Amino acid sequence: MAGGTSLGRDFGWLWGAYTASTLGTWVAFNAFPLIAVTVLHEGTTAVAALAAVGAAVGAAVALPLGPWVEFRRKRPVMVAMDLVRCGAMLSIAAAYAFDRLGFTQLLVVSAVVATADITFGAASGACLKALLGPEERLVAQARFESTLWTATVLGPPLGSGLVALLGPVATVAVDSASYLLSAAGIRAIRAPEPPPARGPSARMGIGDVLEGWRHILAHPVLRPLFLNGVLVNGLIMATAPLLAVLMLGPLGFAPWQYGLAFAVPCLGGLLGSRLARPLVARYGRHRVLLTSGVLRVCWPVGLVLVHPGTTGLLLVMGVEFALITCAAVFSPVLAAHRLDLTANDRVARTLTAWSVSAKASVAGLTALWGLLASFVGPRAAIGLAGVLLLATPVLLPRGQGAVVTRESSCPGKG
Repeated sequence: MAGGTSLGRDFGWLWGAYTASTLGTWVAFNAFPLIAVTVLHEGTTAVAALAAVGAAVGAAVALPLGPWVEFRRKRPVMVAMDLVRCGAMLSIAAAYAFDRLGFTQLLVVSAVVATADITFGAASGACLKALLGPEERLVAQARFESTLWTATVLGPPLGSGLVALLGPVATVAVDSASYLLSAAGIRAIRAPEPPPARGPSARMGIGDVLEGWRHILAHPVLRPLFLNGVLVNGLIMATAPLLAVLMLGPLGFAPWQYGLAFAVPCLGGLLGSRLARPLVARYGRHRVLLTSGVLRVCWPVGLVLVHPGTTGLLLVMGVEFALITCAAVFSPVLAAHRLDLTANDRVARTLTAWSVSAKASVAGLTALWGLLASFVGPRAAIGLAGVLLLATPVLLPRGQGAVVTRESSCPGKG
């Protein structure tokens, strides 16, 4: 199993940094909407705008930062992004303490954090590739995936307890502190960092900004994986608010039941992330990518059958557990494979393009499905998304030749 493989002390620091920031993020899950509603007394439209505008602006600002990150040393960028996120979140707690907090500040901080998240992710992918070899990357990505789902299970209940004891901005303060711990972990990495692809004074043009998409769309394996991933994630996330409306409204589920319906299935993430490496070792990367990629989209259509009562709750939990388990197998294999198929001098731009596209897809499809639900109802809209998901496996790469793991496929390796 992945947990028994030592990846060295430097990876341990990177993993510790990821653990701290991820747990902080999930402790502060839904902190901004909570503050907007309970402190600033904003309505539904403002809360929706907070989620959409912050993510959209963050993605737009992060786009030109991809090449900027590419041509700089990655660890200082990661530390800087941690400090930016720490300061931004801390500003909310400070403004609240002095009774100066406003909705505009929440919007700005949301955009700043979204920008820093994307930039940090691009730099951390390049950092991981420099630290570990191809076979070790799958182990590392599986550990990141396991950590993510552990934080997803533990974080929100911890955050709810903190809010109940200390008030609505307590989780924001914890999240801010988690970024300081992350920065300290990254600073503790001692392995020499390879020099950037070219000097930081090099001029960057529109070609540098678009290079990530050019690499993805020109690559015979990354292109279908990218299109599949963006569409699948967008369709799954687009139904989340509709399911909340359906369960908490007409079906009459209590808020605690709704929370339970999505908290318990996150245990599937732990299971899937633990299975990823042994499955690849036994069946090969291509078969695992294809099989888990198909299986993860077979379940959401079942949500159209959700109904009141215990059996309805168990239905949602079963569907979500199966979906999350399959996705947790697929995600670390995809992440490791994407690094293997991307040259060192394109990693940051490729990851930035991928992340920006994913966020744009989620935002666009969520808005579209919300409009659709206003005409046909949430149940029909959820069903349509589930049917469309069943068609997405046609975008997955076919044939054993679709998986290449040799580092020779990545020119520019430092």
